[in-house]
Amino acid sequence: MHRSDPRAVRPQLDETDLDIVAALHIAPRVPTAALADILGIPTSTASRRLARLQDERLLRVVGRFAWELITSSNPFELWVTSTPGHSEAVVRELLRIPDVQFVLRTSGAADIYANLFPLRGSDPHDLLTSTIPSIPGVRAIDSRMILEPAKVGQSWRYRRLDAARTTELEKHAAVADGEPLRDLQQLSDLEFETMRMLGENGRVTAAEVGRTLGVSPTTAARAMRLLIHSGAISPRIEIQPDLMGFPLNAVVTIDVRPRDIRGALDTLAAHPSVRLLSTVTGSAPVSLAGVFAGPVDLARFVRDDLGTLAGVRSVQSVAGLRLERRYWVDRDGLRLGDSVEGVLRR
Repeated sequence: MHRSDPRAVRPQLDETDLDIVAALHIAPRVPTAALADILGIPTSTASRRLARLQDERLLRVVGRFAWELITSSNPFELWVTSTPGHSEAVVRELLRIPDVQFVLRTSGAADIYANLFPLRGSDPHDLLTSTIPSIPGVRAIDSRMILEPAKVGQSWRYRRLDAARTTELEKHAAVADGEPLRDLQQLSDLEFETMRMLGENGRVTAAEVGRTLGVSPTTAARAMRLLIHSGAISPRIEIQPDLMGFPLNAVVTIDVRPRDIRGALDTLAAHPSVRLLSTVTGSAPVSLAGVFAGPVDLARFVRDDLGTLAGVRSVQSVAGLRLERRYWVDRDGLRLGDSVEGVLRR
């Protein structure tokens, strides 16, 4: 895994960089020329800036696989409590497990929050009852099945651009408007390998896929359209939230009366701070992960937004101390590290 020199200067994004980041949240595969035209900058500038952000490991466009296609069960939230002094070692071991999709060090009773996506060929029972509990230093695990997502990470928007530019970018957004795939076995070898390439680079072109797989750009483009329009893969941007002005990650669990859960989910899904939102098992059926400008911003969210939400009986929140992995991309401070290999299997 890449490790930055701790003495290195903190990376900074200027206004143009941030406009590009905001645009790619809306349309991760927008052609560079169209991106430049919409943002009102030269194409050479857009190309150079995007290349720099990627080369310096500040930004990456990847492909989100539909989790139903790549997992052997529903995913789980894990609240891991480690013995004093062993949190670092436990995190290292969790990061060795390819089924662990997200890892956040947290304050509170549990010092690690993780998302477990049991991959095809993995046994969720073994992962939950043997593999993870047997990690040296793990004292306790509270696992909660994610029953249904109401908002996922690629739906989050960095709200920076005006309505006119947003509308133009939305014309280039990838839309899953076709028949969904039921199983990876429906894919040909070409389509499966194309899916792998899109997972590694959500902006890969049909020409690049064609050259790598030995087919024409037209054939590659047809495979890419099938995968994107079926929702088998969705391009998404990966960047540390700190670089966009959101240094505080938080996880909030909410006990809501059953009859008010749907309304709560609808309201929270529209909130600009909420990145992930799910119905989960356990005593608090609503769970969310959000990004905030700081403690005061989180306080307002808990007090003013959740405080006025119908049916809320109690709220528990924890602050993130360090993001270690998100969507199978490890973190190196404010830079992106290695991507986990072997996530896509059949």
